[in-house]
Amino acid sequence: MMGTTTGLAPLVVTPLVVDAVGRLLQFETLARIVVEGFGKAAIYFIIAVGLTLVFGLMGVLNFAHGAFAMLGAYLGGVLMVVTISSGAGPVTRFALFIVVAAVIFALLTAFGSVLEIGLVRPIYDRTPMYQILLTFGVGLILEELTRIVTSARGIQPEPTWTGAAATIPASLERFYSILGANIRGFYLFAIVAGILIAAAVWAFLTRTLYGLYIRAGSEDDEMVEALGIDVRKAFTIVFGLGTGLAAVGGVFLMWDPTQGPSVLLNIEVLLYAFVVVVIGGLGSFKGTLAAAVIVGLADSMTTWLFNTGLVDFPGLSEVTIFLLLVIALVVRPQGLYGVEEVGGH
Repeated sequence: MMGTTTGLAPLVVTPLVVDAVGRLLQFETLARIVVEGFGKAAIYFIIAVGLTLVFGLMGVLNFAHGAFAMLGAYLGGVLMVVTISSGAGPVTRFALFIVVAAVIFALLTAFGSVLEIGLVRPIYDRTPMYQILLTFGVGLILEELTRIVTSARGIQPEPTWTGAAATIPASLERFYSILGANIRGFYLFAIVAGILIAAAVWAFLTRTLYGLYIRAGSEDDEMVEALGIDVRKAFTIVFGLGTGLAAVGGVFLMWDPTQGPSVLLNIEVLLYAFVVVVIGGLGSFKGTLAAAVIVGLADSMTTWLFNTGLVDFPGLSEVTIFLLLVIALVVRPQGLYGVEEVGGH
């Protein structure tokens, strides 16, 4: 029987492999994988860029970053559910989403600034272990508080809260034919939003006075302070902005067809954000953008492999992404665009 089973296995697997390879080589399939990969990359970038800004200037590994994205997803979902009516049209839903994202960004930026002043600032002169333990503890506290509040209010804490996803406009759930491929509207929306946010962050860093302070402080904070610039204030602003950007990424995950508001986002988002930041290079804006594209395409590709049935392993995407991390650490430990001494303040 064992010999018979072994002999039949290639007859079962080979047609499936040939079919999958044939579909993968079709232009329509490749177009869908690439476009959806860019959509995922846009969300990963929005979340991870705040983490890389905080480390690039302050040298702080913020392990509460995932919790901020989780809060953004839940707060955004609550605001959307409370303020929107069932008969609201797509324009109203789009406009409300933008307003909600702006409100969440402002609230979490203020929260992050207060957190930096009250908890993070007193331990700048201590070893990184203090920062890791502190921020990781903050993340766990926020996760448990969210679990308690959502459970008490009848909002599902895990695996996902479907009430927020129901507020998405029908136009974003629909599939559109682009280059012969059927692309979900949400990913097109995420790409546009990601480009706009990336341009805004780049303009802030390169075209504003505080952006100049931040870039100078990341190179030599002592010299910047000697010139009379309040580096501590710049630290507070950057930590707040990083928190706000993570929350905005969480607002997008509220409508993501593969995600949704959940307390599990704390760890999931944190892991993905660190993978993007490490592959791109700690503290590198350009590296974060490039790594987000790589991770997004890998995620899209492995998701397609699972959906086709070629690989019957739901954790394929996570395994592949961490394999990319291992390869990056072995081949180029400082990341794609990182430098060896970044973040040593």
